[in-house]
Amino acid sequence: MTRIMAVGVFDLLHAGHLHYLEQAKLLGDDLVVVVAHDDTVRQRKHEPVTSHDLRKRMVEGLKPVNSAIVGNPPSTPIFDILGDISPDIIALGYDQKHSIDAIREGLDSNGYGDVDVIRVDGLSDDLDGTRKIIAKILSLWPNEEGGPFEE
Repeated sequence: MTRIMAVGVFDLLHAGHLHYLEQAKLLGDDLVVVVAHDDTVRQRKHEPVTSHDLRKRMVEGLKPVNSAIVGNPPSTPIFDILGDISPDIIALGYDQKHSIDAIREGLDSNGYGDVDVIRVDGLSDDLDGTRKIIAKILSLWPNEEGGPFEE
């Protein structure tokens, strides 16, 4: 059995998330998804729209996903979670800014040299990201004068 690990924020689930997890699942048999801890999201990206517990619950309901866990807070190294999951492959989303070489180096130096890292293909859609969806909603929402909000 090949275990795949996918990692992400998964705030406001959308087609891009589903596509990423479908592509990850094609790499093996058992897909474990690590949903970013709220504190990690705050530190690296933005204030999460939904809590990590709710995001985990939503991700668990997706067909390709075998299980989901909430990741460690930012004070805990990402490599600490690998012992719990024991992945054969880490699947990166097309738009995740992680360097495969940097991950590979970290895996090797932490004793996980046998874990493969693969970047999956993206979904070609103009609304394949949470921020894009929020911007689109705001552009369609009328302001006091009846026109769209400014981005």
